[in-house]
Amino acid sequence: MSTATYTVKGMTCGHCVSSVKEEVGEVPGVTAVEVDLASGSLTIQSDAPVDASRIEAAVAEAGYEVVTP
Repeated sequence: MSTATYTVKGMTCGHCVSSVKEEVGEVPGVTAVEVDLASGSLTIQSDAPVDASRIEAAVAEAGYEVVTP
């Protein structure tokens, strides 16, 4: 089991959260997705580590951007 946390920029409502959860949830290997609108936090759980570029691409597909540290 692997857990990773990202910060997503641009979400403003519940629909935004749903869009991000749906797209990220379709990434192969992802088993759970949690999104916190207030903080912009995106936490994923997976059986094995998932390449960050796949998560960033899924977030971009939803119309948002992952903030890189």
